[in-house]
This record gives sequence, C-alpha cells and structure tokens, in this order.
Amino acid sequence: MTKARAYFQLLKFRLSLTVAFSSAIGYMLGAHEFSWSRALLVMLGGLLVTGSANIINQIHERELDKLMTRTAKRPLPLGILSSAEAWTFCVGLGVAGLGLLAYCFNPLTAALSLLSLILYGFIYTPLKTISPICVAVGAIPGGLPPLIGWVAATGYIGVEAWVLFGIQFMWQFPHFWAIAWVADEDYKRAGFKMLPSPGNRDMRTAFQIMTYTLLLIPLSLLPLEFNISGRISALVAVVCGVLFLLLTVQLMRTQSRKAALRIMFASFLYLPIVQIALVLDKI
Repeated sequence: MTKARAYFQLLKFRLSLTVAFSSAIGYMLGAHEFSWSRALLVMLGGLLVTGSANIINQIHERELDKLMTRTAKRPLPLGILSSAEAWTFCVGLGVAGLGLLAYCFNPLTAALSLLSLILYGFIYTPLKTISPICVAVGAIPGGLPPLIGWVAATGYIGVEAWVLFGIQFMWQFPHFWAIAWVADEDYKRAGFKMLPSPGNRDMRTAFQIMTYTLLLIPLSLLPLEFNISGRISALVAVVCGVLFLLLTVQLMRTQSRKAALRIMFASFLYLPIVQIALVLDKI
C-alpha cells in the first residue's frame, strides 16, 4: 500500500461522502435559489470536516483496530502511517473544511461543524468502550449534517433545520444497532459496547431497533407539515418507513444475523432515497 493510498483510506471516503451528501441535501432544502456550485461547496466542506473526525477516531482506536477483522488492515494498525502523520493530515483537513464553510457561507455553519467534529472524535469515540450510551451520543453528530446544510443556506437554525436533524438522528439507532448486531463478535474482541444494555443480540435489542424505526415514520411526515417539501416525498418516506419497519419485525421474529444484515442494507438505502425525494419534491 502506497502512502497516498493510505492517506485516502484514512478519509473513509464513502462514509465521509455519505455524510457530506446529507449536508448538501439540507442546503438544497434551505436555499431560496438553487445552485449546484454552492451545494457542492457545502458538500466539500462537509467531506473535509468529516474526514478529519474519522481520522481522530482511527488514531484513538489504532490498537483496538488490530483486534478486529474488518479494521486490522487500516493504515494505522498496519503501521503504514504514524500517528503524527495522521494528526497532521487530520488538522489540515479540519482547518480547510471549517475555513471553507466559514468563508463561503457563515460562521455558524463552521461552528456547528466544529461541534460535530468534537462530539464524534473526542466524546463518542472513547465512549464506545465504556457504555452503550455512545450510540445516542454519536447520533448527535450523525444527525447534524442536514441541519448544518440548512444553516449554510439560511444563516439560522429554524424549526425546519431541527426537523431534518430529527429524522437523521432517529435513523442512526436502527442503522448503528444493525451494524453492531452483524459485527458483534468483532466489536466484542475490541471491547466496544454498541448494542443496547445489556449488549445481547436478543428480543430486547430487536424491540428497540423496531421502536426507533417506527418513530421514523411520523418524523418523516414533518417536512410536509412545515412546508419543507411536498406530499409526494411524504408518501415516499412513509412507504420506505413501513418497508424498513417490516424488516425490524422480521428481526424480532428470528433474531438472526441475516435479518440484521437486511436492516443494515435497508438503512443505507432509506436515508438517501427519502432525502433525494425531499429535494426533488421541493424542486
């Protein structure tokens, strides 16, 4: 592995791009006049800041990553990059991203992005080995991107921004718990406490996954209520929400890894489909 490729891997590009995409969605929903270039700038800023947060996570967990099959071949566990090199890259990305958001949009957008970075890198990350509450803490920076995008477009945090935050915040729970169910053996080797207390793959955990997925359905109707988007996107969100919910009922019935895997893949599809529907319906 070359150093250039190692630096790129540190970014967790696909994950960072997904996060940045939802900030661009927030921007497009908040903007009075649509601009691809401005939406892409928000996305670039979000990508840089998210990449920086991901690197903090990997620096902190470099020894734990050696214990897990899915992370053992990352650049830091393999020793391809040193912690000092990773920190230098991390700070560079973070400063560039925050500077771009502050200069091209407004200081509040940069401040919220910095808050998200701190919550993810310095609070959520160490909590992963301490308590399952880490998922709730991690859901805050996880839910902030569309709110940040809205603020980039409008300059303020309105009720609409909180609606977009609420949907993405609630989505984090079935998403993360499904991943934790699928990767349970790996996570336990590293001492991560990601599943709800007491941390078992059982009916109690499956019921909580179902409950948070159920709450997504009424939440996804709020963009219609607050005139963020229209009826078609509300219908799309409800249909997607019901299909998502049915998968969680299947997990309650079987409590199998296969059912959790289906929820994990469904969660990857649910959010972009609903968010794209919101934007297309607005346009």
